[in-house]
Amino acid sequence: MQHQKRIIMTSGSESKVRFGVIGTNFIVDKVLEGASLDPRFELVAIYSRKQETADAFASKHHISHTFTSLEEMASSPLIDAVYIASPNSLHASQSILFMQHGKHVLCEKPFASNANEVKAMIAAAKENNVTLMEAMKPSMTPNFMAIKNNLDKIGTIRRYFSCYCQYSSRYDKLKEGIVLNAFDPALSNGAVMDLGVYTIFPMVVLFGRPKSISATGLKLSTGADGQGAVNFEYDGMDATILYSKIADSSLPTEIQGEDGTIICDRINIINEVKLKYRNGEETVVSTPNPLHEYYYEVAEFIDMVLAGKTESEINSHENSLITIEIVDEIRKQLGVIYPADDN
Repeated sequence: MQHQKRIIMTSGSESKVRFGVIGTNFIVDKVLEGASLDPRFELVAIYSRKQETADAFASKHHISHTFTSLEEMASSPLIDAVYIASPNSLHASQSILFMQHGKHVLCEKPFASNANEVKAMIAAAKENNVTLMEAMKPSMTPNFMAIKNNLDKIGTIRRYFSCYCQYSSRYDKLKEGIVLNAFDPALSNGAVMDLGVYTIFPMVVLFGRPKSISATGLKLSTGADGQGAVNFEYDGMDATILYSKIADSSLPTEIQGEDGTIICDRINIINEVKLKYRNGEETVVSTPNPLHEYYYEVAEFIDMVLAGKTESEINSHENSLITIEIVDEIRKQLGVIYPADDN
């Protein structure tokens, strides 16, 4: 049975999409900051396993309804869509539950534990005629568009290089013998899922599926990966990514062409994009003062909901699936296994 989209119309000319939220961590706070800039975004409900946590979050963000039952929230007529920021291992089951109840789903990156889960999510979106999108923020921003729109300026492209290495305070706890969520394979966590996907997804958007993958990395005592280095082969070019939660790096992302190079400062939050030509000439092509970094993914998602589309053209189902298939292969080569892989 396909569900009809339920959108509340305001008294003015703007449609509103009523959101519920799953998750109360700091990422949710940041996403809500960005979402608040879109007048079509209306936050009406929060889910948490504990009523006290739900009440505290609701008070902080002025949310009118709280839920401690996912089933009740999914079936509630109060919401049209849900933003899911729960542990990675829960993304697929929660997304599918809400889509089966006719709700649109904006799900945090990484989309799910593995490709099988992502395929099930995509099938549920199509079956229930609802919007499903991965909340991968960089690829939605004007500065990523500046990269994409200037590829033709650097001639034949020969290499993509991207790096996201950020030492995690949770690694200090791990060295003390305390295993927190960030390095727990039971929650489908680790460095490639947390940081590596930021380097992979833009590569997929720009260049598609690679022909081959060769990964090396470090597996920690928990069984999760702490860092990795991956080489990809494409027709006429190659790509390399570095990611780590146990060391820092300030290396930029580069797309190298025969006539010049596109350089961006950070792939997860792209503040500056410049073209550097072989003759030494440089041109900055980025937007100097973009809106909040999380605004664009929410705005894109709402655009898709109101347009009656099941997916975004950029953060598309295919791009999300290719990305998680790449992650699956990296984990396979590193020997990183999640309990969800057995499902």
